[in-house]
Amino acid sequence: MGEVTPWWSLFAVPALLVAFALSAVVYDAALSARDAGRPITMSARPLLEVPRLLVAQPRRLPASDVPLWRLGVITVPVAAVLAVLVVPVGDVVVADLSVGVVWFNAMEVLTWAGLWLAGWGPNSVFSLIGGYRFLAQGLAYELPLMFALMTPAIRAESLRVGDIAAAQGGLWFVVWMPLAFVVYLAGVLAFGFLGCFAYPAGRDIAGGVFGETSGVDRLLLSAGRWLLLAAGSAMAVPLFLGGGAGPVLPAWTWSVIKTLAVLALLVWGRRRLPLVRADRYVEFAWVVVLPLSILQAFVPALVVLNGR
Repeated sequence: MGEVTPWWSLFAVPALLVAFALSAVVYDAALSARDAGRPITMSARPLLEVPRLLVAQPRRLPASDVPLWRLGVITVPVAAVLAVLVVPVGDVVVADLSVGVVWFNAMEVLTWAGLWLAGWGPNSVFSLIGGYRFLAQGLAYELPLMFALMTPAIRAESLRVGDIAAAQGGLWFVVWMPLAFVVYLAGVLAFGFLGCFAYPAGRDIAGGVFGETSGVDRLLLSAGRWLLLAAGSAMAVPLFLGGGAGPVLPAWTWSVIKTLAVLALLVWGRRRLPLVRADRYVEFAWVVVLPLSILQAFVPALVVLNGR
């Protein structure tokens, strides 16, 4: 069980999450610059957009539902911050909930409502299509992701994230739950609508959910997808990579190092995978990924039953 942190950790954890997200943005820009033959020194260029977006006027459209539009935009980054509250950094966790895995999954599902509202609110066809695309994509990735989250919890016999990290001892779950780990990482890309799962923000629909956003709204929505990616990377560490376990260095240091490694893997991977249409991924997910995820969940279940 993790140690409950003092009140200031409520501010430190979001700050750490933002730092992870910024590092992912810079790394992604560095990879983009390298692929385009530009100097990698321009990697911080995306961050220069922040002041411009902060002072830009939000777009107004006829008959748009501004309150719900704003609510949807804000929900995405807020869900990422709330999700990471149950993730231990070393031996310290802000909210050591007995149902931490369920909490993380629930906060991730909030993005369904948030992104759909962000697509519906502007009263624009392309934005609405983007929102519906995310819902269609969610139908494909959510069930396999839930089984990927449940698999380490079954072995630990606990939904508390700290207990799952502690249950790994000398053998990380990623070693004998590789399929669950891969499905989980794919799920992180999906709920961050990045890489091959950027279908809701496709160029063929003029940016989809991003199509009508500008100013602070665009900044919040863009930040939200990177914060979700960072939150998913942080959660992968206690679920599959032994949490803060590691030699010599303090536990929190290992948590940060492992989170950055997972984050780098996801950022690199998102640039290498082709965009997947939601309807095709639904078929693949329900016919192939979901049955395999269930079979993977049976492995720790049988181990637990055999040990009783």
